[in-house]
Amino acid sequence: MTNTQKAKFKLPKLSRASLSERKARKGWLFVLPFVLGFVLVYLPIIIDSICFSFMKPEIQTNAQGSYTVVVNHGLEYYRKMFSSNSDYVQKLLGGISQLLWEVPTIVIFSLFIAVILNQKMLGRAVFRAIFFVPVILSTGLMEKLTVQALSGAGEDAVDDGSGVNAKNDLVSAVDIEMLFSRLQLGTAGAGVFEGVAGTVRSVYSIVNYSGVQMLIFLAGLQSISPSIYEAARIDGASAWETFWKITFPMISPMILVNGIYTIIDSFTRNNNSVMTYIDGVYSDKNQSLATAEYWVYFLIIFAIVGIFGGIVSAYVFYQRRE
Repeated sequence: MTNTQKAKFKLPKLSRASLSERKARKGWLFVLPFVLGFVLVYLPIIIDSICFSFMKPEIQTNAQGSYTVVVNHGLEYYRKMFSSNSDYVQKLLGGISQLLWEVPTIVIFSLFIAVILNQKMLGRAVFRAIFFVPVILSTGLMEKLTVQALSGAGEDAVDDGSGVNAKNDLVSAVDIEMLFSRLQLGTAGAGVFEGVAGTVRSVYSIVNYSGVQMLIFLAGLQSISPSIYEAARIDGASAWETFWKITFPMISPMILVNGIYTIIDSFTRNNNSVMTYIDGVYSDKNQSLATAEYWVYFLIIFAIVGIFGGIVSAYVFYQRRE
């Protein structure tokens, strides 16, 4: 056999998978339990929930006795929540308007605290733990008791011994209303006053819901290489320039993550007015109507998260490490 014939019968070499392909396979293996659980457990529940929002079990009686039938009401519940059920629309608009100032306030506050706690100082770990304690206290029973204490509602509300509402006492101490009245801003300052007063009344909530965001920002700040700051100092950059030209762009991905997390957390926490209203509708044995309201609420949250992510992601800086 000649060399030409040997070359024709030469077996091809088996190419090994690249590093990126092997990482992709390991990634799919990592998320495989979740994918299987979602397809086999959660997806059928979601489909049943969607069907339940269009249908309602009803008990009917005939000569043989009572029996239950499932009646298809079509889009009746969806039309009802936007026509005769005006309270639902008002709760939605109120929740969205609250979100417009709550999300920026929480993100800015958590970034401010993270920058301070990232500095070298005595007792830094203790201060970090102090700011994260409200996250632990705002879960489960403690959150319910805290909401009752701040609202002053219910016999089970926590009594701090002062005999006054904490948030109202804070606003009266600052006396914002007197300040704005002396400024004589007229009707133009009414909206400003409402925004400032609402922020002051919600200082406790802002601190309470900023713990997770603060830790995410801390992780992002600590991932920035110190050599970048050292080079900036050598070039004569001030602290203000260093923050806006180095720190802020480098942690912009964390701003996106914290913004999305804060939106979802604000819409789904126990003291959310819309969630409370829908739970009340469900408790009144209007399960199909409540299910439809929940799905509309979910679609609104999904749309807001998508809009926010699309806008902010256009300005996010990702450092390429090759």
